Amino acid sequence: MKYKNCIIIGLILAFLSSCSKETPQVEPEIETEPSGMYFPEAGSTSWETVSPQQLNWNEDKLPNLYDYLETKNSKGFIVLKNGRIVIEKYFNGHSQNDNWIWYSAGKTLVSSTVGIAQDEGYLSINDTSSDYLGTNWSSLTTEKQDLITVKNHLSMSTGLQDYVGQNLKWICTQPSCFNYEADAGERWAYHQGAFTMLKDIVTNATGTDFNDYFYTKIRDKIGMNGSWNEQTLLTLYASDTRSMARWGLLIQNEGIWDAERIINKTYFDEMTSTSQDINKSYGYLWWLNGKESYMSTTSQTVVSGLLIPNAPTDMIAALGANDQKIYVVPSRNLVVVRCGDSAGETQLGLSSFDNELWGKINAVIN
Repeated sequence: MKYKNCIIIGLILAFLSSCSKETPQVEPEIETEPSGMYFPEAGSTSWETVSPQQLNWNEDKLPNLYDYLETKNSKGFIVLKNGRIVIEKYFNGHSQNDNWIWYSAGKTLVSSTVGIAQDEGYLSINDTSSDYLGTNWSSLTTEKQDLITVKNHLSMSTGLQDYVGQNLKWICTQPSCFNYEADAGERWAYHQGAFTMLKDIVTNATGTDFNDYFYTKIRDKIGMNGSWNEQTLLTLYASDTRSMARWGLLIQNEGIWDAERIINKTYFDEMTSTSQDINKSYGYLWWLNGKESYMSTTSQTVVSGLLIPNAPTDMIAALGANDQKIYVVPSRNLVVVRCGDSAGETQLGLSSFDNELWGKINAVIN
C-alpha cells in the first residue's frame, strides 16, 4: 500500500511539474514591405503585389474609399507602391480585361513620343511647326505662323483661337480652323486641334505613322495593351486599367523601364516642369501640382493656389475628360489610376473630384 501511494504521489508531482512549464507563444509572422522597384514583365499577366497591412496603411478606411469610387461612377482603380499593386478594384460592371478611353490623359503619351523623336534626331521642339506641317497648315500670315514652334503645341501656347464652347471648331485640324488670337507664347489655351497636330508632326518628321512609332517606342516596350481609335473626329487611346498603371510607373521612374531608358532624361525634366509663364501648373501636356497658380481648360482666369491641394505637392498628373486620372507621386513612389464615367462634373481635365478623391486616399495611406 505504501508503495502504491508513492507511485500516485510521484505521478501527481510529475503532472504538476509539466503544467508549470509555460507553452511558448508563437508570434504571427508579419510580412514586411518588399524592397526595391518592381516592373511587371512585358507580355505577362502576372504582377507582384504588396498588402496595405505590409505598408501600415489604414485598412479600415478602404471600404469608405471603395464606396466613394463606386458611387462616383468609377470603373477601374489601381494603386501601385514601388511598382507593386496594393489596391486593384473594379466597379460598375468593369473588369481587369476591359478597355476604357483615356480621353485627354492620352495627351501625355503623345508628349513623350515627341521627346523620343527628338532624342532620335528626327525633330527639334524649338523648330517652327511649319518645318513639319508645311507652309499652309493654318490661316495665319506667314509671319505669325512662323512664331509657332513644336514646343508651343506641347505647352498649349500656340496663340491660336481656341473656340471654347464650339466643340467642332475646338477639335478641327483644318487650316480654316486655326486662326490668330495672340502671338505664340503670349496666351495659354487648352486647344484640342493644336494638340492633334503633334501626331502629324511626328509622322512627317520620322516618316513613320505616329501610331506605329508610339507602339514600337513605348507601348510594346513596357507591356501596355490598347490602341489609338481614329473612328471619330477625335484621336483617342483606349486600354485596360493595368496599362494605365504601367504608363504611370514609367513616368514615376523618370522615363526608365526596368534597366532601359525610354524617355530622354533632359526632355523628361522639361516635360514635367512648368512649360510657360502663364499656366504654372502645366508642363508638356502634363498637369503639375505644387505650383503657385493654375488655369482650367475652359477659362482664361489664373487661379492662385495649388492645382489639387489634398495631393502631394510633387505630384504630376495625366487628366482626361470624364475624370480619367493617372497620378504619379515620386516622393511616395506611388502611382494612382482611376478610370470610368464622369464623377459628376463635365470637365476636360481638372475637376472637384480630384481633391475629394485625394482626401479619401490620404485617409488610407497616411
